[in-house]
Amino acid sequence: MAGGWARDGAVQEQIDASINDELARLKARRAPQGESLTHCAECEEPIPNKRRLALPGVKLCIECQQDRDSSFQARGGINRRGSKDSQLK
Repeated sequence: MAGGWARDGAVQEQIDASINDELARLKARRAPQGESLTHCAECEEPIPNKRRLALPGVKLCIECQQDRDSSFQARGGINRRGSKDSQLK
């Protein structure tokens, strides 16, 4: 595929690099550690004992964790191409 001044395969290399960066970011996230709370840090409902045993260091009940996981978090993207349009902004 022709990409202007870019060499063949450069676009795919950019896509692969973006995917690898995102995977590395996700792997770097730390899992909860330490002692689990007996009550949720947000709503103060009791956290079931089975959840506390399954996830050492858990701080939230299932409902609060689901709410947190489902909330949208926008992240800034990386423009690897350095196109002329991106340089003008």
